[in-house]
Amino acid sequence: MGNLCCTCVDQSSIEVIEQFGKFSRIAYPGFNTIWCCIGERVAGGLSLRIQQLDVRCETKTKDNVFVDVVVSVQYQVVRESLYDAFYKLTDSRSQITSYVFDEVRATVPRMGLDDVFTAKEDIARAVKEELQKSMSSFGFQIINVLVTDIEPAAKVKAAMNEINAAQRLRLAAYEQSEADKVEVAGAGAGTGECRLAAGHQDSRPAWRAIISGLRESVQSFQSEVTDVNSKEVMDLLVLTQYFDVLRDIGMTGKSNTVFLDHTPAGVANVSGQIRAGFMQANAADTQTMRR
Repeated sequence: MGNLCCTCVDQSSIEVIEQFGKFSRIAYPGFNTIWCCIGERVAGGLSLRIQQLDVRCETKTKDNVFVDVVVSVQYQVVRESLYDAFYKLTDSRSQITSYVFDEVRATVPRMGLDDVFTAKEDIARAVKEELQKSMSSFGFQIINVLVTDIEPAAKVKAAMNEINAAQRLRLAAYEQSEADKVEVAGAGAGTGECRLAAGHQDSRPAWRAIISGLRESVQSFQSEVTDVNSKEVMDLLVLTQYFDVLRDIGMTGKSNTVFLDHTPAGVANVSGQIRAGFMQANAADTQTMRR
């Protein structure tokens, strides 16, 4: 390019003109004349646009998990520092990459793997502050820094997915068990009410038959023996039924030992209890029929 006598600079760009190897001037966008006869030449150029550099950095977390962190740096040449941007750095992109590596590897090892994912903004902020301090002296402005990707090793990622799936399955099983409890409790309550109602219905004919038979027995006994009242006849019938029950218990092969009080006072007490039970059942049955 040193043999040219003119140059055309693109928009949002500049070119650096040197004379005999020494900085001479800046050629801005448009047509520019090069005085070749006095040793001027185009030494190079710079873009004034915002540029982006993606840096992939491998580092280790606090819990010894290796991850690849992708950091996107958006930077721009400062118009007032074109000389510094051109002459102070041989390769600005390599310099920015080195600073990103240094800051990421100083920040991420202080965090656990889960914290790295939730602290992306903190990592980006730390990288931006460090780059801004170092690159401003070279004529570059850091516009923004973004952590665009955090990728653990394939085995670690698979393990994390399995842990997440297990947690969701455990939660689903718990919710299903709670639903089953509610369903079983509701079904049990309904079945209990149905059985209770069926028991009342089944017991009514039996009580009616027993009471009717006792009534007929009392009336038949009083018609033949006139010097006894109905209470005495009832006591006699109840006592007879009581001894019949004891006989049936003794005749069964799987019966257990039963201790009963058969003193006169004890037998009278048993008779009174049985008679009271029959009377309560008769009263309940009568009240039900009235309803």
